[in-house]
Amino acid sequence: MPNSSSVSEFLLLAFADTCELQLLHFALFLGIYLAALLGNGLILSAVACHHHLHTPMYFFLLNLALLDVGCISTTLPKAMANALWDTRAISYQGCAAQLFLFAFLVVAEYCLLTVMAYDRYVAICKPLHYGSLVDSRACAQMAAAAWGSGFLTAVLHTATTFSVPLCRGKSLDQFFCEIPQILKLSCSDAYHREVGALVFSFSLTFGCFVFIVVSYVRIFRAVLRMPSEQCRHKAFSTCLPHLAVVSLFVSTGMFAYLKPPSISSPSLDMVIAVLYAVVPPVLNPLIYSMRNQDLKEALWKLLFRCVAGE
Repeated sequence: MPNSSSVSEFLLLAFADTCELQLLHFALFLGIYLAALLGNGLILSAVACHHHLHTPMYFFLLNLALLDVGCISTTLPKAMANALWDTRAISYQGCAAQLFLFAFLVVAEYCLLTVMAYDRYVAICKPLHYGSLVDSRACAQMAAAAWGSGFLTAVLHTATTFSVPLCRGKSLDQFFCEIPQILKLSCSDAYHREVGALVFSFSLTFGCFVFIVVSYVRIFRAVLRMPSEQCRHKAFSTCLPHLAVVSLFVSTGMFAYLKPPSISSPSLDMVIAVLYAVVPPVLNPLIYSMRNQDLKEALWKLLFRCVAGE
């Protein structure tokens, strides 16, 4: 029985069968990738260059933009290169690195969204204690915890996934290296080896989800009790973008990993993977900039400065 070390490369799922369609998909995803880089790059630049945005909320938004850039850069460039050169191959080491980075960045982003929910909860429900509970040291510690949780989860899953023997070929039904697709190539006891990693991931995921839900229940209760309509509008304007990003992230991820096996197919799995791996990094900057007046003003100033050549 061959083990994983006998596999030198994997074959990813192609976007299309013909060269013309491959080039069309390349152009489409190149546009999406550049849009993600531009949107997140503008947010990074705006937060870094404007001192009035050096607050906990925008510090976490800067981290979110970094994670979005990393997440989409882990999957799309290789898929676009394969489409451009009409190949499906990815090396064993490249697949392991891609899986590790994707798991690291996705889990870190989910944990960061949980931290951002806590930030909004303290800002709205405990405004008098905000400065002491969410100071610069606490922000750095919470961001480090989010990145660290992603790193630990990625190490655990990558080590477990690539320690199992592979005995069912090397073709993956996905355009990037995804844990479920690799486990499909393994022998029958592979899922038993993943039990520990799955328990850890489920506990982390469920704990973060419950924390976000409880935080927003308390936030909405506090907002609805505000006497001023202007205060309620301001509170909602800071919460709704984050809630929209969380909803997009969680709904696409849950549908990707919890959908019934009976409706699974390579084409559907690819579309769902695009929804949770590609779409959020593109939409997140747009969602955050639509209702945030301070961020919009900073972005316009940044754009005018660039046009003026300053």
